[in-house]
Amino acid sequence: MTDSIMSKAATMEIPINSNGDTGTLPEDDSLEQAAKLQWSLDEKLILEQEGKQKKTDLQQVMVSGPNLNETSIVSGGYGGTAEGIIPTSSIKGPAVHYNAEFNKRIPVTGIGSNMHHSSSNSSMMAEEATRGVAVEKLETVKKWGLNTYKCTKQMISERFGRGSRTVDLELEAQIEVLRDTKRKYENVLRLARALTNHFYNMVQTQHALGDTFADLSQKSPELRDEFGYNAETQKLLCKNGETLLGAINFFVSSINTLVNKTMEDTLMTIKMYENARLEFDAYRSDLEELSMGPRDAAAMARIDAAQQQYQVQKDKYERLRSDVIIKLKFLEENKVKVMHKQLLLFHNAISAYFAGNQQQLEQTLKQFNIKLRPPGADKPSWLEEQ
Repeated sequence: MTDSIMSKAATMEIPINSNGDTGTLPEDDSLEQAAKLQWSLDEKLILEQEGKQKKTDLQQVMVSGPNLNETSIVSGGYGGTAEGIIPTSSIKGPAVHYNAEFNKRIPVTGIGSNMHHSSSNSSMMAEEATRGVAVEKLETVKKWGLNTYKCTKQMISERFGRGSRTVDLELEAQIEVLRDTKRKYENVLRLARALTNHFYNMVQTQHALGDTFADLSQKSPELRDEFGYNAETQKLLCKNGETLLGAINFFVSSINTLVNKTMEDTLMTIKMYENARLEFDAYRSDLEELSMGPRDAAAMARIDAAQQQYQVQKDKYERLRSDVIIKLKFLEENKVKVMHKQLLLFHNAISAYFAGNQQQLEQTLKQFNIKLRPPGADKPSWLEEQ
């Protein structure tokens, strides 16, 4: 039966309609089914071959064609020269220009890679510098902590009488005298300022009182002479009071410089000397403790390091001790010279004022080169205010 079917299929004509579909064969259904089966198999084979071809073409395009990150814009239009090529990306790696005329990929070393490498190098250098600064700060904090611990230990030992301290009896006596002198001079300065304020208020009151007397002298004919005498007396006292105020202000300024600058500078050096003395005793005690311990290799290394630190602190202590001795000597000489001049000025000015000797009071100011400001000099001019 199969042979008869195949013979019929070979001899019969299969009509095709306008759409390319096969005609119906009512006389034999098995033949129609065989033709449909053969057609579907052929169509499936053709589709598979087309899919493979498209896949192969796509892979070739992706391999040989330009990359999206490597494309370029040709400013001169189609077939333009290479001078009009503008790269659209400068990402990592070498950039590639696509030339439509030669259909080539031209690798170009872009600026972006150099910039990336330079920024990487600069960031690495910045990180190394930051790391170096951090290590240096850590070492500084470590040394400061160790030094603070040793000094605190030495201070507590001295306070409770368990540790020994280096004592210079003569120098410490001079330092104590200086501190006591400074306290007394500060009291003199405070009292002199109080006297200046009180006397200034008195002078201002005398000035106002003299103006009032002068006004009443003009408005009271029956008491014109009496008010006139008092007005002249108050004005004279006011003038002499301003002269005395100039002398007292000069005295206060000189004492203030002596106490708050000269003495304070010496006391700052003394404070540095006392800190150096404490550090010196701390490292000395540390060296003594290490010397009393074992003598193995590690201990000897620590002893050598402690010996070096001890020598450094000893040199610092002796240098500051010498500076304190020199400053105390110069301070004493300067104090005697300044106070001799200022005490003489204060005595002569006060005596001349209360004795009513205007000429001697003015001569005292000339003797000490004190220049008084003219009335109204405290207020700046309009040109100075600009």
